[in-house]
Amino acid sequence: MQQFKPVFKTALYNTQVNVVGKHLSGLLIIKTMPDSSTRIVFSNEAGFKFFDFGFTSNDFKVYYVYKEMNKKAVIKTLRKDFQLVLMNRLANAGTYVLKKDSLNYYTFPDGKDHYYYITDSVCKRLLRMERGNESKPVMTAIAEDFKEGMPDTIGITHTNFNFEIGLKRIYHYAER
Repeated sequence: MQQFKPVFKTALYNTQVNVVGKHLSGLLIIKTMPDSSTRIVFSNEAGFKFFDFGFTSNDFKVYYVYKEMNKKAVIKTLRKDFQLVLMNRLANAGTYVLKKDSLNYYTFPDGKDHYYYITDSVCKRLLRMERGNESKPVMTAIAEDFKEGMPDTIGITHTNFNFEIGLKRIYHYAER
């Protein structure tokens, strides 16, 4: 699975968020910091910040959340969504592979959650990512059109309530 893990240096995404009838748009920056942590900052086009999160391989830190979004359930959902896309749970114990309909489901348990990375039968293409329990997904994500290790397009869709995040890369910086 490591071959599919995105390698973000600095990437700027045009972002559209639809959640229970409300729409937010803006810019989302994903940046790998000197200490190897990853920062994700989402702000509107005028610079008003909605959130600023930090991720390491096994830790999560909230640097800032807009007061209207500062709810435990919102932060937990965003944390898990971005952990799936960043592939931060690849080192979890108990990892296993399921095969179904010529697809491989690489499964990474994390408490009650399971992080699934679904590939073709020869593990050459990552088709989608899912988070859920053992019986059904609660969210699905895609990451497509990788250039220099970073996806050009990221889509996150929740199945248990109306919540979607769409990211389209508009800038990236990769050291040469």
